[in-house]
Amino acid sequence: MKSITINGSQRESVGKVATKALRNAGKVPCVLYGGDKPVHFEADEIAFKDLVYTPNAYTAVIELADGQKFDAVLQDIQFHPVTDSILHVDFYQLFEDKPITMKIPVRLEGNSPGVRNGGRLLFRKRKLSIRALPALLPDFITVDISKLRIGQTIAVETILSDDYTFLHPDSTAIVQVKASRTSVDEELEDEDEEGVEGEATEGGEAPEAEAAE
Repeated sequence: MKSITINGSQRESVGKVATKALRNAGKVPCVLYGGDKPVHFEADEIAFKDLVYTPNAYTAVIELADGQKFDAVLQDIQFHPVTDSILHVDFYQLFEDKPITMKIPVRLEGNSPGVRNGGRLLFRKRKLSIRALPALLPDFITVDISKLRIGQTIAVETILSDDYTFLHPDSTAIVQVKASRTSVDEELEDEDEEGVEGEATEGGEAPEAEAAE
């Protein structure tokens, strides 16, 4: 998984007045958890642009002015209710041998025959929660819909991986194609035509059947 670098300066935990002054200066107070003790630091609000305002999932590399460097993942973020400016960010430190929980975006691949026949694609889960070692965290989870017909669903149980564990029931629907009356009629008509082509005609030979995949 790709990482975004956050440059900051370590600070002691401060009160509300000092925190407000930080925010007025365009700084965001942050805390890094997961180590021996919490690490308090501040960073420019603009430094979070690529980490926060994106549909993609990234880890973070926190580089402090005193030379300390930490691998981390965004754990929680607070926004101002009116201006949407960032008020506070919590990070969780990553360690190579400790699994981490993270939401990973889902990317659909292929063209669904059900959609081509007039069905409506319902994208139920655009992100999936997984647990994995940091080195095995994927940038995204690919779901192939090239065989998804009307009335069918792709669930978590069909995309299981040895690299990570899904934190959803196996039956959780990710994407499905919902039928409309028109689309059902069109698909049935397609299947009827395929059946006619596969039948033997009187006085002739039946077409050769394709080998099973």
